[in-house]
Amino acid sequence: MQKANFHLMAKPSSFHCNIKCEYCFYLSKENQLSSHQFMDDHTLKNYIKHYIQSTQQQRVEFVWQGGEPTLMGLDFYKKAVQYQQQFSQGKHITNALQTNGIALNRQWADFFKQHQFLIGISIDGLSDIHDQYRISTNGKPTYEKVKQSIELLLNANVEFNTLTVVNNQNWNKGKETYQALKSLGSRFMQFIPIVEQHQGQIQSFSTPPEGYGKFLTDVFYEWLPDRGTIFVIEFDNLLGQWLGYPANNCVFRPTCGSSMIVEANGDVYSCDHFVYPKYKVGNLNQQNLAKIALSPEQQQFGQNKLSTLSNYCLQCKFRLLCHGGCPKHRIVTQPKGYPHNYLCPSYRYFFSETSGIMRQMSEQIRFI
Repeated sequence: MQKANFHLMAKPSSFHCNIKCEYCFYLSKENQLSSHQFMDDHTLKNYIKHYIQSTQQQRVEFVWQGGEPTLMGLDFYKKAVQYQQQFSQGKHITNALQTNGIALNRQWADFFKQHQFLIGISIDGLSDIHDQYRISTNGKPTYEKVKQSIELLLNANVEFNTLTVVNNQNWNKGKETYQALKSLGSRFMQFIPIVEQHQGQIQSFSTPPEGYGKFLTDVFYEWLPDRGTIFVIEFDNLLGQWLGYPANNCVFRPTCGSSMIVEANGDVYSCDHFVYPKYKVGNLNQQNLAKIALSPEQQQFGQNKLSTLSNYCLQCKFRLLCHGGCPKHRIVTQPKGYPHNYLCPSYRYFFSETSGIMRQMSEQIRFI
């Protein structure tokens, strides 16, 4: 059987969610994916079986996202684990699930602990910031419930990390956000920028072009005394690059295309941020996953990141750290050449501000 080197994240609940975050890029898929309900047993079985069989890796990482993946119910994931055991072929299987935490209870926590799920909890650090955008479907705040879910995971010894969205309200509150997450017990943190457009206009909740960089830099200096005990994905990734390793984060790789997503009905798309008809590359119920991953369309999608760098990127001293960032954010038009990344001021600021310390840290590691 043909095999390929790729990762396939699942959205078994599609766009469906039990809260209504104003900045959620996937809720806008409701009209496009209105026929998608929830992943049925047939598609679940095919996803697990074919993913394990088609990938070259001996470690197969299953990532469950949404929408809100807990809407599938606990029995769905019990069946998923059964299929993973049935089709493992001796490979090492891992599971990660990204959730808003609203539906978690002791039964969920016990299951996660038993099967060693890594849980990502979406929380925006400061309660007032979180409750401005992350509200329930009836308009009520959700921070306290998410806080209780974190306490539940801590008490059950479930491994988790926190995912925080950097937006127009918290980009200048990096220190406070970091300390708030630390006080909640988070020891593994991730910070992602929100940049969304509507009819060609940047949405008001988006971080300013320089905001993400200033946020990360403020967090960086607040984090330095805690390094070795608290881990921030963005800093680990950057340090690895300084040491000469490829970026773990696809945003900072020269090309992309190795991380696809599967929707509830089995449709496979080029990327989580490109779930549009143009970027549908197959359906795992109908086609071999390795062939989808190696298809000319998917390969071209991945190479386009490199071949469409802006003139500004081509001349930038940070190109080898950034590689133009995510193609989704290349929305700033230029007089000549390809569009430029909206977050370029952030990346340049962050790389410049941290370069001295990163160099020292990388030299210390090499010396050891």
